[in-house]
Amino acid sequence: MPMSIRTSGHTREPVSTPCPTGAVRRVVDPSGGQPSPGSAVFLAGRCPWGWTIRSLSSCGSRRRRSRSGAALKGLGRRGGAVHAPVLTGAAADPEPSVRAAAARALGRLGVPEAGREVLPSLMGDADPGVRSRACVAATRLGLDDPPVVEAFARLLSDPDRHVRIVALEALAALGVPGDATALTALLGDPDPSVWGRARTLLYVCKDDEAVRTEVIRTAREGAGAARARALEELPRQCTERLVDALLDGLRDPHPRVRLQAARRLLRVEQPQVQDRLAEALRTERDPEAAAVLLRGLGDRADGRLCDAAVPWLRDPIAGPPAARLLGVLGTNAAATHLRTALADRTVPGRARAACATAIGAGGRWDAVWLLLPLLDDPDDDLRAGVLDGLEHLVENGLRLWERHPVARALAAHLAVDPRHVWRTRNALWGLTQALPAVRHLADTTDSGEVRAAALSLLDGDDATDEHARQDVRRFLRFLDDPHEPVRYEAVLGLRRWVDANGSWPPGPEHHRDRLTALTGDPSPRLRAAATDLLAASGTGRSGPG
Repeated sequence: MPMSIRTSGHTREPVSTPCPTGAVRRVVDPSGGQPSPGSAVFLAGRCPWGWTIRSLSSCGSRRRRSRSGAALKGLGRRGGAVHAPVLTGAAADPEPSVRAAAARALGRLGVPEAGREVLPSLMGDADPGVRSRACVAATRLGLDDPPVVEAFARLLSDPDRHVRIVALEALAALGVPGDATALTALLGDPDPSVWGRARTLLYVCKDDEAVRTEVIRTAREGAGAARARALEELPRQCTERLVDALLDGLRDPHPRVRLQAARRLLRVEQPQVQDRLAEALRTERDPEAAAVLLRGLGDRADGRLCDAAVPWLRDPIAGPPAARLLGVLGTNAAATHLRTALADRTVPGRARAACATAIGAGGRWDAVWLLLPLLDDPDDDLRAGVLDGLEHLVENGLRLWERHPVARALAAHLAVDPRHVWRTRNALWGLTQALPAVRHLADTTDSGEVRAAALSLLDGDDATDEHARQDVRRFLRFLDDPHEPVRYEAVLGLRRWVDANGSWPPGPEHHRDRLTALTGDPSPRLRAAATDLLAASGTGRSGPG
């Protein structure tokens, strides 16, 4: 076979003429000797892509790095086990980019024996890129030898975030914690991509004794975010054994620790613990931790909590639970603070809304007159709270002189507040004084949602009541409405009639045909309701549900 030696400067590079794939070429080493098996020069003669391997011997630092990386990449993708010695040799190259390329190629080559030889040491490389590539390669090869697992465990404490991430993913693939202490410490990592993966791996390994012990130790003695997340991860049954540590956590400088400690202690039914929680509320300065305490202590009618709750009324986070707590207390002082906050437009909308709801639930003599003027407030949150407060008032029973003003205001509001149609409907439920206005609204509104809400409020169960018979005719008429919610509420209204009277309401037969057609409606809930109504009216008995 023709053979030539090309000379370039001081470099003599072996060159062979093309030959069929798989043929063995005779290659002369530039030094004049015979190439050793496994060397780049020797393998260049056995490989149809010998130019790739020869790239590893090119001169020039920048050019060499570029060509070597490309050559190793090619070997990883297209090479075989015979090329593993080239890659393991490249793993000792002084250039980090070459070592990284060698690690990646070893992972792609799929020869675990070669990976075991060099990847553990590459995972301790001074360059983070090399460590990361080696970690990924070991995972790809499925290496689970003790040296490899130990290397993964060491990388949990790596200063480079990407290396920590790939180490966590590697250990997750093996289903082992590596180093329980280092893994639990990552709960305090500032990067969500790191501590989130650490938390997932801790859960996977929750039955490991070392992991359990370390998580409990961190919950007792840890610091900052790591302690807070360890407390969050512990199962509920661990609370009793950690009561002393949790009480100490109420004074921790980190707000998330105080929050998690309070959340657990609120489930402990011990008077001394509840007293410590009330004391913690008085000294708390973090809104989220205060909100947890206010919600947890809200069921306690403890007048001592009033002064601790009032300062939080102006906070957008802790304000709503503070208002609810004051509403539960129900004292004159608490009611005064709620009225003041409701009237103050500088208080956040959600906090004012909670005050409105609490005032309505309290049902004091002035509650209706405080809430009705706020139905037109531009703040959506406040209107929602006002409607919830009025719902409480209607449900608990309005005074005789309050019924008509509330009925008129709510019926009018149903037509003009598209954001809170069903909230308004809930407040109207049971308010018979509003039915005439609601019936008029059902007949005249252009809004399908408003019509559906109005239909849901109508009585259709008393055959002796002329208004009820008119409501049934409305239900029959609106079986053809283009809006699905209206058709659905019409079917439910007819079902109330059938349940009360045991038969289909009088009227033209085509209404029953329309109901039969609704059993094929695209809406699943409408199909089910129509089918159920047909079954109930056909047998004279109430169907299921």
